[in-house]
Amino acid sequence: MTLVQMPVPDAATLAHRDEIIAGLGRILPKSRMVVDERGLKPWESDALTAYAQLPLVVVLPETTEEVSRILAFCHAHDVKVVPRGAGTSLSGGALPLADGVLMSMMRFNRILDIDFANRAVVAQPGVTNLGLTRAVEHRGFYYAPDPSSQLACSIGGNVAENSGGVHSLKYGLTTNNVLGLEMVLMTGEVVRLGGKHLDSDGYDLLALMTGSEGLLAVITEVTVRILKAPETARAVLVAFSSSDNAADAVADIIAAGIIPGGMEMMDHPAINAAEDFVHVGYPRDAEALLIVELDGPPVEVDDLIARVEAIVKARGAVDCRISTSDAERLAFWAGRKAAFPAVGRISPDYLCMDGTIPRKAISEVLRRMRELSADYGLRVANVFHAGDGNLHPLILYDANKPGELERAEAFGADILRLCVAVGGVLTGEHGVGVEKRDLMGTMFNEVDLAHQMRVKCAFDAKQLLNPGKMFPELHRCAELGRMRVHAGQLRFPDLPRF
Repeated sequence: MTLVQMPVPDAATLAHRDEIIAGLGRILPKSRMVVDERGLKPWESDALTAYAQLPLVVVLPETTEEVSRILAFCHAHDVKVVPRGAGTSLSGGALPLADGVLMSMMRFNRILDIDFANRAVVAQPGVTNLGLTRAVEHRGFYYAPDPSSQLACSIGGNVAENSGGVHSLKYGLTTNNVLGLEMVLMTGEVVRLGGKHLDSDGYDLLALMTGSEGLLAVITEVTVRILKAPETARAVLVAFSSSDNAADAVADIIAAGIIPGGMEMMDHPAINAAEDFVHVGYPRDAEALLIVELDGPPVEVDDLIARVEAIVKARGAVDCRISTSDAERLAFWAGRKAAFPAVGRISPDYLCMDGTIPRKAISEVLRRMRELSADYGLRVANVFHAGDGNLHPLILYDANKPGELERAEAFGADILRLCVAVGGVLTGEHGVGVEKRDLMGTMFNEVDLAHQMRVKCAFDAKQLLNPGKMFPELHRCAELGRMRVHAGQLRFPDLPRF
């Protein structure tokens, strides 16, 4: 596809480029720096491939000390830094800057400690999500959050975006499974939060860091919780002739007090794309497909499956298959796990959106999405975490056709506005990045955004760390510190000033 090129660095930046490279060269060997244009090309975009920008330089540190020295140098010389994990971001969160250093963390790729007694793993941020499970599965353990990109995405990036997955309904997002972090501030200061212990005193800075999108610090070590694999897991594959019925079944299952290990939904275009790709026997004539996984002791799973079966049949299910082996359960999931690449086979390009809504609004939002699809003249395939209300509409377009990318982006923006309008939020697990940055005003007012930016300023007063992401309009930290006087009185004079 044709990538949209971002602005090139100005003359002043280029004039200082050699000085910046020379300074970084005193910290890293040349073999771990990329400076030539050809070498920089692979780093010009992340998985949000509609936009591309060559960074000023790429650095590949291997130790926390190197990260600290690089950030301290950049802070002293007012050089912007963009942290990058595996580059699988779907919101442009790792998009480089023309006048900034791109710091790749993929050489931080070792598991440092496996502690089965405390059910914890300490890993460097470049370890892949699936790599965590692979390291502990021989003892019957696993790491619960499982994004569809788990084969490639890194745990550091998962923390930055608070990633989820098909099993997050029952076992939580990344924030619910991170126990500790080592991180480096923009000044070069190394900070540790949490650890293997169950709880920490003071403010919950771990939660603040999880989902902070690389705006507050660079993560150099992650301690995660691992879980014992459930004794039994079985899946129910349910077909519906109406997406409304499928959505109502989702709400009924949760309302009955059943929390599945995972509950995913696919619509007709996604079903057929997945079936063409993996050939697992999905019903091609279904308008909607639910995959409901129940796990736990066998007697509990059997009871829950019977209850789910009764609920979906009451909602008009036209087909209901219950896995009888682990191989069959995995086959049910195979199409869902491969849905994104499968859709990529039926369209030259697609935008993968990410918004979260109340479960009761799924039917309404899917209906409105179909109307928007007709309005914009673009197809949309839906595959999403139904139990969480976390939507992932895939907007199909062809970037080589003039105007289609712009229409796709406008379509996506309308979907996100719709999510907010029905009581939802702009993102569930992909982050804000640059994709949703200019939509933040639909969810937050100026006061909300100013307070969020004050947090950014507390960690990064010069706003050098991943600038241009998340906030639609940057303000100098000093401007945010001004207090407003009304009628000769300073409001809330007893509170500390920023």
